[in-house]
Amino acid sequence: MNPILKTFQLPDGREVSIETGRLAKQADGSVVVKLGDTMLLATVVARQEAGENIDFMPLSVEYREKYAAAGRFPGGFFKRETRPSDHEVLIARLVDRVLRPLFPEDFHAEVQVIITLISADRNIMPDALAGLAASSALAVSDIPFLGPISEVRVARINGQFVVNPNISDLANADIDIMVGATIDNIMMVEGEMKEVSETDMIEALRFAHEAIKVQCLAQADLASQVEQSKVKRAYCHEVNDEGYMQKMHAACYSKIYAMAAKGVADKHERKTILETIKSEFLATLTDEEKVKFTPMTGRYFHSIEKEAIRNATLDARIRVDGRKLDQIRPIWSSVDYLPAAHGSAIFTRGETQSLTSVTLGTKLDEQVVDGAVIDGKANFMLHYNFPPFATREVKPIRGIGRREIGHGNLALRALKPMIPTDSDNLYTIRIVSDILESNGSSSMATVCAGTLALMDAGVKLKKPVSGIAMGLITDKKTGKYAVLSDILGDEDHLGDMDFKVCGTVDGITACQMDIKVDGLSYEILKEALDQAKRGRLHILGEMAKTITEPRADYKPFVPRITQIKIPREFIGAIIGPGGKVIQEMQRETGTTIVIEEVGEFGVIDIVADNIAARDAVLEKIKRIVAVPEVGAIYKGKVKNIQPFGAFIEILPNQDGLLHISEIEWKRLEKVEDALKIGDEVEVKLIEVDSKTGKLKLSRKVLLPKPEGMTDNKESHHGGSRPDHRSDRRSDQRRPPNQ
Repeated sequence: MNPILKTFQLPDGREVSIETGRLAKQADGSVVVKLGDTMLLATVVARQEAGENIDFMPLSVEYREKYAAAGRFPGGFFKRETRPSDHEVLIARLVDRVLRPLFPEDFHAEVQVIITLISADRNIMPDALAGLAASSALAVSDIPFLGPISEVRVARINGQFVVNPNISDLANADIDIMVGATIDNIMMVEGEMKEVSETDMIEALRFAHEAIKVQCLAQADLASQVEQSKVKRAYCHEVNDEGYMQKMHAACYSKIYAMAAKGVADKHERKTILETIKSEFLATLTDEEKVKFTPMTGRYFHSIEKEAIRNATLDARIRVDGRKLDQIRPIWSSVDYLPAAHGSAIFTRGETQSLTSVTLGTKLDEQVVDGAVIDGKANFMLHYNFPPFATREVKPIRGIGRREIGHGNLALRALKPMIPTDSDNLYTIRIVSDILESNGSSSMATVCAGTLALMDAGVKLKKPVSGIAMGLITDKKTGKYAVLSDILGDEDHLGDMDFKVCGTVDGITACQMDIKVDGLSYEILKEALDQAKRGRLHILGEMAKTITEPRADYKPFVPRITQIKIPREFIGAIIGPGGKVIQEMQRETGTTIVIEEVGEFGVIDIVADNIAARDAVLEKIKRIVAVPEVGAIYKGKVKNIQPFGAFIEILPNQDGLLHISEIEWKRLEKVEDALKIGDEVEVKLIEVDSKTGKLKLSRKVLLPKPEGMTDNKESHHGGSRPDHRSDRRSDQRRPPNQ
């Protein structure tokens, strides 16, 4: 065993190591990346040959967290790791999006990258190391790859940029983004911000890229010490015919160019035109040629289509659907479309439409987050669904796909900074976006529809948020480029960039960028961001035509939540033995009561359908947590009678002694002459024994004093008359001559 180790330092001095040659040596490439106590094992394996007629890159990236890495048991019945969580899927997507464009275009062998968290420091986010680990495994293998790449998290904390900050520091960050890049070019960006400017975002990208360059050089140095990585494997995964390519180009290019330069708004009409052009060309071939060139036809036609549409856009400055470069598609929206939902909205932009609903729940509806490193609860959820009919397709509906998880997460991050804080929002919020039509930017439609639905629900959103997807077409030979606003699905597929930007009138709240071209300058990126801002503001203006601010109140059928805080020591009394007290309150009032211990307090949410039920619970809780106060008047119940007096429950589980001499002004032979068990009486707390804590009560001080009664007649069985000079209520009831 001869492991090879390479180390480098992060900007703050922390050391990262990459080791190969010790673990998983039968994989084509394997490394262990370590920062602090966090360790990731990354492996890569590629098939020797591509599958028959495969003309794409069959790459799969998997990220898994072992609970044992953090000394934890998995939750659930099985107590073992099962399918990947949304958190793991999102990390895998981050890595996939950087790696995929960097395999050779003609390399089609299936490649699988598996990244496993094998040791976890609970204060280090492992996602920031996943891209580095995956690329390092490729770097030490013989698999053709145009890397290395790396990814870093950049956060701005108290005004300073930090690479891969600790989890505990992220609470103070106003920028939190993941950036993936090669040593020369930024390839991927995703993250959330608190209304930051376009200039601040550019600076964050520059800072990230400098750190990534160091990590790429470290990988290159490591790979130079690994023998198998020095010669990449030979492959031949495509069969080409230059003559056939030229023949198809001559027959189809000009027709596609003419369609694109003219502009066809309807995507299905464009598809029909393209299919007609392709069919007309195939009709000129012999049956033998059709069979011979079948594997090449689709690939060549796609290449010609891409070239023609891109050139038409650059030359005519008109897009394939006829719009100008910065023109936004027509927008219409409405709210309160679903009468039984707590909030709803329709947002339609061109041929993309989202029907979004909002549901308001209690703490009982919070999502449990159970990860190896991150755990807790989430009270804001956003779910994105993309049924096949949205694109006029027929597909089986299976489980939620990675794309749906990714798009939903982006929209959630865009809206999250504008959701009211806990003190202003007592609800658990779930947003569901169902995409009913799609031709690009459906995740951005979700952001816009989510904003409208939240305001329709009465959620006190700080500011409306909109989103826009930006595209880019470049030509290295001529230097021409075109930045496109509100891109179509075709422009995403055929273009060089998909840059989604979300924000308010005051700044960016979330972004996601995938770049498919080398050498994108910061100047072009700045231009795209400025153009995106103009588009974002235009969309916000269109949304304001439907609703401008949250409704003043929730819908009538939304349960009302009242929150109170109590000292922590009273939580047990409110719950009662086996939950008896709280269950009794819920049964009697028809409410739901949720108690959570937060620091030195118990936070109680009372969920009620009417004010009377809420007030009844508040009164019961108030009595439970009340501390007996000398001089206070209570309405209590007779719980027990003894010869010397009665015990009165003035507060839940708080009894005081009403001595026989304190029941009435007149002399009583028996307590039963005035009281019986179960009676409710008003009493005043006149003393708390300093040693025993026992409570002494008086009823007679609240009753009118009989005329002619002297002080020496006011005692009974040695009892003394209490001092009631400060008792306003007693004074008010006395006759004027008293």
